[in-house]
Amino acid sequence: MDDWGDRVEAVWDDGTLSDSDRIEMIDALAAERPTSDGRALLERAGARDAAGIESEAAPLYRAALEAGLDDEHRAQAVIQLASTLRNLGQADEATRMLRAEVDRTPASPLRDEACAFLALALVSQGAPREAASLALLALAPHLTRYRRSVVHYAEALGEDRG
Repeated sequence: MDDWGDRVEAVWDDGTLSDSDRIEMIDALAAERPTSDGRALLERAGARDAAGIESEAAPLYRAALEAGLDDEHRAQAVIQLASTLRNLGQADEATRMLRAEVDRTPASPLRDEACAFLALALVSQGAPREAASLALLALAPHLTRYRRSVVHYAEALGEDRG
């Protein structure tokens, strides 16, 4: 990671900062980069999101995605924007974004994370069985035992979407 990334990470790792201090420090670091820098926009969005200022975070996430990001940061921006949209009552858009991330080819580096947030968006949309199915199917490959049973039950839940 470059020096700028290390400094950004240090701000996020500092648990003593208030939300407003974190935003101020992230904004100062972002100001070191061009205004159209996707990574700087993503960090600014994340600072506001973490502070519960979702209405300010959403346009910054969108700008970061438009500006361009590497695969990992792009996936992070999609997940964080979708989560923000769900919190703002826009679960339909969040679900569409997260389904696209989950179905991405080649697979998203944060596919399982996208599945988790898609499950939350589905619950917000009133589809808890589909959400549970999706979450269990994402979890199953990581299990050391009972994988086949969990997949079977998860698939059955998904078929009973009612």
